[in-house]
Amino acid sequence: MHRAVRQMVDAYGPSTGEDYVNALREVLQSMALLGLWRSGFFEHAAFYGGTALRILHGLDRFSEDLDFTLLEPDPTFELGRWGRALTREMEGFGFSVRFYPRRRRPSGSRIESAFLKTNTVKHLIEIGAEDEVIRGMHPGRKLKIRLEVDTDPPGDFDTETRYLHLPIPFAVRTCSTMDMLAGKVHAVLCRPWKNRVKGRDWYDLAWYSFRHPRMRLAQLEARMRQSGDYIDRNPLTAGHLGEMLQTAVEELDIESARSEVLPFLQEPDSVRVWSRDFFSEVAGRIVPV
Repeated sequence: MHRAVRQMVDAYGPSTGEDYVNALREVLQSMALLGLWRSGFFEHAAFYGGTALRILHGLDRFSEDLDFTLLEPDPTFELGRWGRALTREMEGFGFSVRFYPRRRRPSGSRIESAFLKTNTVKHLIEIGAEDEVIRGMHPGRKLKIRLEVDTDPPGDFDTETRYLHLPIPFAVRTCSTMDMLAGKVHAVLCRPWKNRVKGRDWYDLAWYSFRHPRMRLAQLEARMRQSGDYIDRNPLTAGHLGEMLQTAVEELDIESARSEVLPFLQEPDSVRVWSRDFFSEVAGRIVPV
């Protein structure tokens, strides 16, 4: 196993099977970003979402997917052209990974997606997981990372360059935290999950509110107009946003949100404080600019 990979895994101090799986997933996520950087992907797109917060800003929860947005709308964009760059990068560090682009995008969908898949147990052995960890895992278990690209980004948004130093130093183009927060608020208010609730959205919203609470209101409005969730002729105001957030808090199923996010946390007690009062304060800390 490449020394850089060993260094990355050791940084997690894994002890349980899920610890090792989460460490392996994040190693592969970083390698995917490296492969995309080498192949010029970030000349066309920017990294955002939960995994961007985790890898670039230190969000203290695990995240499964790699989410990107094109810098300019392109309905013909296909992730398949980047598959070889991704698998070649991982092969260079000793991993055997297969790339599966989605065969056909549903009519009207602006999201282009693909998957990276590998054998979990095989690579846990290679990174030196304890024997008892290996024995407790199904030999056919697959580790899967989904990549998604928004091919029709809403409105103007700002990007910046962030740097990672493992497995080698490289650069990642990412959306600004103000615009990523706009995306997260949009998810909290408008995500079409019907009767389900995504606790990860609320966890991330709380994280933002205490670390990066400034949000570009125009970006949120552009997202809400694109999704059909804001059709008022007048611009979205800070006061109206505050009302919508408080309504979302009042309607939130706290226990369902907590249960959904728990598998992604190293410290379960970090959601013990969750309540309507807690999220009312979170909502009040968001600063529209």
